[in-house]
Order: sequence, then structure tokens, then C-alpha cells
Amino acid sequence: MSVENENEIVEDAAPITETPPVVDAVIEEGAASEESVPSPPLAEEAAVQEAAASTEAEPNTGANNDYSNTLPTLNQGDVVKGVVVHIDREGVLVDVGMKSEGLIRLNELSRDAALQPEEVVHVGDQIDVYVLETEDKEGTLILSKKRADFEKAWERVQQAKESGTIISAMVSDRVKGGLVVDLGIRGFVPASHVASGSKANLDRYIGQSIPLKVLEVDKERRKVILSHRLAVEEERQHRKETTFSSLGVGQIRRGHVRRITEFGAFVDLGGVDGLLHISEMAWTRLKHPSEVLKEGDDIEVIILKIDRDQNRISLGRRQILPDPWSDIANRYHSGQVITGTVSRLVPFGAFVLVEGGVEGIIPNSELSTRHVSRANMVVNVGDSVEVRVLDVRPDERKMTLSLRQARSEAETQRERQEIEQHVNTREEPRFTIGDAIRAQRENGADFLTAELDESKERRSRRRRSRTRHNAPERSDEENDADNEAG
Repeated sequence: MSVENENEIVEDAAPITETPPVVDAVIEEGAASEESVPSPPLAEEAAVQEAAASTEAEPNTGANNDYSNTLPTLNQGDVVKGVVVHIDREGVLVDVGMKSEGLIRLNELSRDAALQPEEVVHVGDQIDVYVLETEDKEGTLILSKKRADFEKAWERVQQAKESGTIISAMVSDRVKGGLVVDLGIRGFVPASHVASGSKANLDRYIGQSIPLKVLEVDKERRKVILSHRLAVEEERQHRKETTFSSLGVGQIRRGHVRRITEFGAFVDLGGVDGLLHISEMAWTRLKHPSEVLKEGDDIEVIILKIDRDQNRISLGRRQILPDPWSDIANRYHSGQVITGTVSRLVPFGAFVLVEGGVEGIIPNSELSTRHVSRANMVVNVGDSVEVRVLDVRPDERKMTLSLRQARSEAETQRERQEIEQHVNTREEPRFTIGDAIRAQRENGADFLTAELDESKERRSRRRRSRTRHNAPERSDEENDADNEAG
């Protein structure tokens, strides 16, 4: 074989990295003619094999390095998630991944040392833990839930400070100048930043969860300053905007009576106040809102008007209450005598409140049989009176009443009753001339004589009685007149 042909075989074999038999064949052919085969091709072949071997080894080494880089490592101070796998007297065993389990000693489980481990965590719970030691003397990973909660609390407070969000916390104590709250860390609310603004009322917040705005955070000094007042104002403003945008005229909403004044009541509809005027509280006329409402009442109201530019809302309540005028015609009719209470006096008469909350008017001309220029000449506010219904006009919401006619009828009835009572209760029957004539006809002269004798005897007894009392004697004609009178 010529040198050129041998070189061609070597060049063809150079790219092949996994065909040793071919290389051996080339070497054998070269051995047949040692002088014609140069040494460099052998060195080149060795270099080829070495390169092939290094090429095969490099990918495996890179893969091993990439895999080792994907395995996370735990360092002291890290906060990681783990799953509770076991609880005993030694502490809580937590699987943190990477085929590693760490131990939370009991004193590192919670800030409240009085709690039992089972009251803090349960098997299967996923919790955050803080790496205290990667290995102790026994090679155990030591963790802390208490420290992880502490670090998370600082992170939460710092984020709330930066974002301006509102957080909630339980008031644990009252101290001089304010309140102490539990955020997982200790927080302080100055008395000037409590919503009530009064130091005397701070005790009532103990044990309550209150909204707070973070004012200052200093982790190094373990200092957190918060404001309850700003959080309440912000929440109220947010509710006000939300509620105001959802209101519409004609809606019926439930509200809370927040404040009562002489002219009405302010009702909280959920962050925004509306005015319920005294004239819109009831169908009857009121002297003061306290007659039908008190602070703290929850009532239903209807929205009458909304002024979005001035943020004003007008409310009504009587519109959703039963209208007493709707069935007035069925309860009262002309000529009926009813009882009512004088509710107010006006120049032209007096208003009377009758059953059902309806007011009727008694004109001055119907107050008395004599001339009346002012109603207070006859009646006063609060008087209970009997009146006659003269006219009922439900469409106009008017009812006209008469005190004069009711009294005239009452007087007539009273006189009639007095006469009947007098007739039924007199002691001696009256004996008139007509009775004597009828008696003579029916019974004869003997009965008439007996009646006349009895009448004379009565006159005689009266004469003797007057004599005993030094009374002047009366003539027979006067006695006969008395007898006829009864």
C-alpha cells in the first residue's frame, strides 16, 4: 500500500471516535511496512482517541454540575416552609425538603410558653420555620417557628408602612399614654391616635381587634408606632365613597340613627350620613324627633334627594309607613261623634288628633255657641274633647270637626237622661184632678173620698211640721198647689 493511500485511510479515520477495530486495521497494515509508515500519524491517532474520550466525559461533568446547582442549601437565618411530620415531648419534627428533617424545640414553637405543642401545630400542617443551626452536635437541623413568625411580623409591618395599607391587631394592654397591640411584635398606639381621642375610654379597647395605620417602624430599636384614628377615618371615607356611589333616589335603605337634633336626625347609611327632617318622620306632627326616634335605633328610610356636589342626602320615613288617610273614609263619616286630643292651636281654630294619627280641624265658629276669636278661649293643647265629624275629604287630607254641635247633642242627651232618672226615682206618685176623675169613674165615690182624705192628712202633717219649726202657716190654696206639684 502506498503512502498516499495510507494517509487517506488515516484522514478518513480521524473523525471517527468510537471505531477501534478500524484503527487496529490501519496499524496492522502499517506494521507490514515500517519504513513506509511515518510516526506522526500514530501520534495523531492517539490524539484523536484522547479527544474522543474527553468529548465523552465533558457532557457528563456538566450535567452533574447543573444537577448539583439545583439542590438548594440551607443557611443559618433562612426562613423556609416545611411540613409537620411528628410531635413529641422533645419538640416538633418538620420536613423541609431535600430529604432533610429539622427539629423545633418546644421553647422555639410559640411566644406563649403555656401552650401545648398540639395547640400550636398539627401533623400535616405547612408552616414557616427559621433556621437556627444547620447542624448541632448531633448533626440535627435546628429550626424555630417562633423566630419565623417574628421575622414575618416585621416584614408584614414594614410592607404595611410602605404601601399605606390598614392592618388589624388585638389590643393587649393599656399603658400610660396609649394602648399596646399584638402584631406578632409589640406595637404602640398613642392616646391621641385612638379613635375616641379620650384617655378615659381607653380601657374599653382591651381585648378588641382594631384597624391600624403604621406610622413608624424601627426594627433595630424594636419600635412600631401605629394610629387607630387615621385607620378609622380612612375606612369611613372609603365606605362613604362606596356607599354614596351606590345610592339612588327612591331606594329604601336601612340606617343607624347616629345623632338627633331639634330639626331632625342624622342617619348613617354605611359611611355616609343622611338627614331625616322632623317633618318626614311620621304622618303626625311632631314637636321633637325624640317622640318617635332615639339615638342608636336601626330604621328603614327612603332616599328623597341626593346632592352629589354638596354630599347631601335627604331622607324620608313616613313615606314607607302606613298612610292613615288611605282608609279614613271607612272609619269616619259625617255626623259621627268621636273623641280626640287637641294637638295644636292656630289663629283660625284648633287641630284635634284622632285615632289612627289623623288630624282634623275645628274652625273657631264650631268651637262654641258664643262668638270665639281665639281657640284658647275654649280649649287648650292636650285637652281630650268629643267632636262631631262634619266633613271628610281623604283626597285633600282634610277633616272638619265641630265641638259646638257635639256639646249641644251631649247636653241634650244629658238633660233627657236627667228627666228620665227623676221620673224613675220620685217617692210619691202624683195625684192630679184627671186621676181623681178617672178614679171616680172606675171605683166610685168611696175611692175618691179616700184619696181626698189622704191628701188632707198630708197637708195637716206639713202644717204641724211648720208649726214646730216656727214656720208661718200657709193657706189651703198654697197647700193644694203643693199637693198638685207632687
